[in-house]
Order: sequence, then C-alpha cells, then structure tokens
Amino acid sequence: MGNNAKGEDENQSRNPVKYKLNVKGEGETQSQNPAKTNNKKRKEVFPYGNYRNYYGYRIGQDLDEDPRLKVFRKEWFEGKDCLDIGCNNGRITIQIAKKFLCRSILGIDIDSNLVQDAYWNLRKAVKLESSVKKPANASKLRVEDQPDGNLEQSVTVSSSYEEPKEPSSMEGRNLSDVVSFQRDNIVKSHHSPEKRYDTIICMSVTKWVQLNWGDDGLLTLFAKIWKMLRPGGVLVLEPQPWKSYESNRLVSETTAVNYRNIMFRPEQFQEILLDKVGFRTVEDITSELSGTKTGFNRPILVFKK
Repeated sequence: MGNNAKGEDENQSRNPVKYKLNVKGEGETQSQNPAKTNNKKRKEVFPYGNYRNYYGYRIGQDLDEDPRLKVFRKEWFEGKDCLDIGCNNGRITIQIAKKFLCRSILGIDIDSNLVQDAYWNLRKAVKLESSVKKPANASKLRVEDQPDGNLEQSVTVSSSYEEPKEPSSMEGRNLSDVVSFQRDNIVKSHHSPEKRYDTIICMSVTKWVQLNWGDDGLLTLFAKIWKMLRPGGVLVLEPQPWKSYESNRLVSETTAVNYRNIMFRPEQFQEILLDKVGFRTVEDITSELSGTKTGFNRPILVFKK
C-alpha cells in the first residue's frame, strides 16, 4: 500500500491509468482510435497505491534516509516489537530497524511482488552488514505458505556468536533476525490475532483503504490497530490529504464508487481515533518535519493507547 508509500497523485498524472470511467461507471479507452489504442503499451495501474518505485520518487536517489525518520523517536522503537503496515519495498522498515534498534519489526503489504522486493532489499542490507563486520557462517531463505493464503517469508542468518538481549547498537545483531516481511491485506485478513506490538506505523495507507473498502474498511483498520497494540503502545499515522483522493479515484471501478460514498475525511481521523476507537492522546509532529519532496507534505500524528 502504500503501507500504504507513495506526491503519488502527481506521479499518477504523469502515468495515466489505462482507462477512465464515465458517469455510469463503464470503462472507456483513452483514445477514440482503436488501432492507436491497441498499438500503444497500456499503462500499469496501481489500485492499492502499490507503486514499484514509490520510494524512488518520494525520497529520490540523492538521500540515503527517509526524511520522516528524522522526526521519529528512538523510544518508540528501541527494544520494541513493531509493525509497518503498507511497507512497500521495505526500505523504510529496514532503516527503522537499523537506526532505532527494534527488537523485531514486521513489514506487511498487499502486493506479493513488493514483498519479494522487500526481501531482496533485506538480503542486500544483510550482505552489506556482513562486509563490514564478522561474516556469518551460513545463510538460508525460508518460504512458508500460510493456511489463509498469505505469503510469509523469513531470512535466517546463523552466526557463531550470541545476540545480546539489549544491544546498544546493531553490533552483534543479525538484521535478518530483526526484520521480516509478509504479504497481507490487513483489512480483509485475520492478521496474527494473538500477536501484539509496541509500535505500529501506518504511512500513506488510509487513502487506499478508503478508496478500495470505503469507510467500513477504514474503521476496520483502526480497530485492528487498536487491538494489536499493547497497552501504552504507539500508532504513527500519516494520512494523505483529501485532495489527493480525487487524483486517484478513477484507478478502478471500485475506487470510483467508494470515492463518491466516503463520509470520513482525513481531518476527522483524529477525532475518530480518540473518541471512538479509544486512544488516550495524540501529538502532531508535522512541524518538526523538513526535507520532504513537493507533494508529500503530509501530517504525521502520534497516538498512544
């Protein structure tokens, strides 16, 4: 989803979808000339915000770190079990693990191709780590098909030394023991109901949830996050602005219909999470954020259970 990355609305305008909807919701091609339409390569559609190069145009190639990490606080992650909803290719998930020393962090995404990309990035990060410290003795990739059809993978790198329980740095830790990825649609599936987390991040995901599953999907997402958080847990939420919904409303017939029926606007999310879901406090850390690209100036809200 993209967690739900990407702004993405601007990227969509540069890469139009392969069809538009008329007022009756029926598909019509962009060109009135069938011959020209058939000869043109159809543009790829990303109905869940599952852009393959999301971080490439959100962060750019000139930055090593996502600017949002500069406003994240170590106490939210250090020694904690964390969940990244809509992790895309896992770039920010891996960066959080390395910078803030999570005990564990799981990234989930609806797109299996992005999950594969995330594991490729994880293997690359592990290889880079091993080149600057004591090399691991062995490496293997385990793939398990879950009963509900979700794909869960984990990379295990064994070594000859023990991992400290509370390390002060990544020294002595295997990144692949900390980070994992899984294909999951958190709105529709029963994601590890017994698993609890200290911190959940949900960055630029809410728009795609509403466009694909409406207000009911949004409320389901918020309720599941609440249930999965331990007492005192933290939700880091980055909602997309309402104006970006219009730019993406025609990526599918479903999104077009749901867009017309949305009642809960992003500016209402804070009230919903506090008064209806049950979070105790909220802090807006948007003013601390700098260095974001044009089109990605989005609020970042931190809720505590």
